Amino acid sequence: MKNLLFAALAFTIALPGAAFAQDNKVGMLDMDRIFKEHPKTKEAEVKFNESKNVAKKEFDDKADAYKKALDDINKIKLQLDAPALSAEAKATKGKERDEKIAGIQTMERDINAFRQTREQQFQQEVQKVREEILNEITEIVMERVKAKDLDYVFDKSGASMNGLSPILYARENYDFTSEVITALPKGARATTATATPAKAAASSPTASSPAKAASSPAASPAKPKP
Repeated sequence: MKNLLFAALAFTIALPGAAFAQDNKVGMLDMDRIFKEHPKTKEAEVKFNESKNVAKKEFDDKADAYKKALDDINKIKLQLDAPALSAEAKATKGKERDEKIAGIQTMERDINAFRQTREQQFQQEVQKVREEILNEITEIVMERVKAKDLDYVFDKSGASMNGLSPILYARENYDFTSEVITALPKGARATTATATPAKAAASSPTASSPAKAASSPAASPAKPKP
């Protein structure tokens, strides 16, 4: 009885799939591969890496100056603890210490603001380049969809909740990824990156560097919906 119920259920589920295959023309794409093969993706990656180095150098300079100022404060504190120091000298040193503490607090705010600003700018630049690339890919995909008179196009690079592609199998003739890659613009110029920040992740200004960016143009994009 159980076997009969299972067979009936399997038949019922299979019917929509069979009807779908007969009545609709289906295409398949590897969007990850297309995105990575786009010339603008590769060029943008180079530009962002160059900007990372510039931002990292600027951040490191600020962090070094902060560390030096902190060392100076610690030295003054040791001098203030010296028993032989006169009252007048202690007053002078105390004033110097207070001025350096105020200065280092300003430096800390500046470093944190620098990191956060660079992060925002970087994310905006990445998003701008991604949208530009994705729009070009979508245009090409839709041209192929119309030429092939397709009803549905699936992205086989997308992952399901268990980490696998929801497309477990498809005939090779359904896949027109290579056609899209061939039609991509050659030698395209990527949008110039103006900054490359990192995530603001810690209270200490030396905790992270703008070189550690959260994402880059080569990361998988959102998929176009034909």
